Amino acid sequence: MNEKVFLGIDLGAESGRVMAGLWDGNRMTLEEVHRFPNGAVTINGTLRWDLLRLWGEIQQGLTLAAKRYGKSIVSVGVDTWGVDFVLLSKTGELLGLPFHYRDERTRGVMDEAFKRVSREDIFAETGLQFMEFNTLYQLLALQKKSPELLEAADCFLTIPDFLNWCLTGRKVAEFTNATTTQCCNAVKRQWASGLLRRFDLPTSMFPEVIMPGVKLGPLQDSVARSTGLQSVEVVAVAAHDTGSAVVGVPTTNTGKANWAYISSGTWSLLGAEVQEAKLSARAAELNFTNEGGVDGTYRLLKNIMGLWLVQRCKRAFDASGGELSYAELVTMAESAPALRSLVDPDDPSFLNPPDMPRAIQDFCGRTGQPVPQTEGELVRCALESLALKYAIVLGRLEELTGERVEVIHIVGGGSRNELLNQFTADACQRPVLAGPVEATVLGNLMMQLRAAGQISSLGELRTAVRNSSELKEFLPNQKQAPAWEHARNKIFGSMG
Repeated sequence: MNEKVFLGIDLGAESGRVMAGLWDGNRMTLEEVHRFPNGAVTINGTLRWDLLRLWGEIQQGLTLAAKRYGKSIVSVGVDTWGVDFVLLSKTGELLGLPFHYRDERTRGVMDEAFKRVSREDIFAETGLQFMEFNTLYQLLALQKKSPELLEAADCFLTIPDFLNWCLTGRKVAEFTNATTTQCCNAVKRQWASGLLRRFDLPTSMFPEVIMPGVKLGPLQDSVARSTGLQSVEVVAVAAHDTGSAVVGVPTTNTGKANWAYISSGTWSLLGAEVQEAKLSARAAELNFTNEGGVDGTYRLLKNIMGLWLVQRCKRAFDASGGELSYAELVTMAESAPALRSLVDPDDPSFLNPPDMPRAIQDFCGRTGQPVPQTEGELVRCALESLALKYAIVLGRLEELTGERVEVIHIVGGGSRNELLNQFTADACQRPVLAGPVEATVLGNLMMQLRAAGQISSLGELRTAVRNSSELKEFLPNQKQAPAWEHARNKIFGSMG
């Protein structure tokens, strides 16, 4: 085998996988090595991650990769979701199973936190969007309900940092994921120790912050022996999956803010790549977030609930005996009435309802709209509502950057939803370029490629992404613009 092989460990909220990238000097070819399910586990009324099982699955994937690619494997990198974490004792013991960010223990904690430190002070330090599951509020919930765990903690590691520790034995905090915690200073790019002390949180447990692209070292001997991987480096890629996804955006305008991205999946993250954090009072008022990127950039973005609404609708349909595929649901949505019923995807009622169709129906009912009844009507409501929310957030993003967005890149699994792509182009009245579907994995692998000296700049890296991807353009239908504008004004009112 002449190609160099790089391995990407990519964990999402619903599944995880070990992917191989085969580099021929011009393009990266992806091959799936091992895929496994993920999701919340209920224990004593709480939601947790079964992290030890996930680590076992990862080792199995690495073992399969070793058998398939042998000595061609150069390195491995890890990306996962943000905010969640583990605590380790002085002897490296796990202090409890990590909580899932949708666990209810953080309800109300954010408002309690503002009584101790003002919202303005927190944003000035961290530049992060206020969401009740941010790590800061998870730590404060732990401080209140299980203080003994914090007292025993010697090291705090986010989920990808924990997995890097499992691989190498090094305890470090990768920058892009550290910035999702609301515990990181957005100017100094280090832990916000002063803020943490104001909350009486222990600061000594937070490890050194490192930048994406750093080589962490070889696999631990025990991992190398058990998997059969020899002489393989571990690279700290952009460990937050959205950070890797933004690396994998195939833009030709790196260094400019005249393009936007939507990392589309369970969550939709809409933003721009900027050179420094935006910490103005207006950014705080609009509740935008500044998350770390590669090469010293920041991801100025807004978290939007995303295709979670459709995923949970499908789960409810399946439980009722529907067993409809996503493709079938989109076809049904295409035939449903246009712009008839709309919701705010970020309404708290949609965070984790037991019955998503009922939650959507209740929202429409209490806002005086026709209540969607069929599967197609419910899914169309979700997709149109997302597109309208994108348009609102896009306008606010342009206000903060001072730049007009000329093209929207939609990447990730949601980029396969052509109906949503077209809705987005129509609602925003901007061209949409969809793909790559595997932007997160490509971003992960490309950072490893750069660490290996195969690529130099971020612009060159994105050229390689374009060479390795199939993209599809969606142009806005200008005749539809008045209908979308009317729906936006009618439903969202002062929101936009």
